[in-house]
Amino acid sequence: MRTFCRSPLFDTLLFLLLLAGLGWLILHSAENVGYSWQWYRIPRYLFTLTEEGVRAGPLLQGLKLTLIISLASLVLALLIGLFTAVLRLSDSFAGRGLANVYLETSRNTPLLIQIFFIYFVLGPVFDIDRMAAAIIALSLFEGAYASEIFRSGIEAVPRGQIEAARSIGLTTMATYRHIVIPQAVRTVLPPLTSQAISLIKDSALVSTIAIYDLTMQAQALVAESYLTFEIWFTVAAMYLTITVLLSLFVGILEKRLKLP
Repeated sequence: MRTFCRSPLFDTLLFLLLLAGLGWLILHSAENVGYSWQWYRIPRYLFTLTEEGVRAGPLLQGLKLTLIISLASLVLALLIGLFTAVLRLSDSFAGRGLANVYLETSRNTPLLIQIFFIYFVLGPVFDIDRMAAAIIALSLFEGAYASEIFRSGIEAVPRGQIEAARSIGLTTMATYRHIVIPQAVRTVLPPLTSQAISLIKDSALVSTIAIYDLTMQAQALVAESYLTFEIWFTVAAMYLTITVLLSLFVGILEKRLKLP
């Protein structure tokens, strides 16, 4: 019995059972409120067939913008996080102080407030458009958390290796580039994946400044079509697909790198 409970078949059956139970609960709840499902109307919001070929619908257009914002923000967040982590571990009092002020400010204020501040306060002063404001806000917010991940990864590298590198004349930059970073990547990759997934989900907040990402497109379609459940379930499935694919990709990458 114990062997069966640990088998992949049992796990699969249990997952399907839970999934079926969740589906029944959703359908039963909708029936109780008198909701009429109209799933047949959803495909037109994903794509349409024209004489020129397949044309992306509002949801796919919003998904494309979400991916662009998420990717740009992720790259900047990683750079900001790594730079801040190095500052915190440096011997510079000013550098450590600046890094701490940034971290405390970003982590202890809501992302929504940061988006509003950058777009409505700094935007008119520095001529920042809504797209740039969204990317900057997401990058700064997620970069603060990425910084802690990088810091823990750097501190996991034996101190003796860093001292040995300095003793043979390597500069601080060369030490980080050739010794610290390659080893730290193995440690930080799994938590950075979780942070990337969090960034993708947090990107939904950019809809508050009228960016027509996936969430904003969904809100507009719900107001237009009244397909509340169908559209939001579809959007949830699209977000879930992105994050699951990202997790699978990183899982494959971890195996290639032979991470512990």
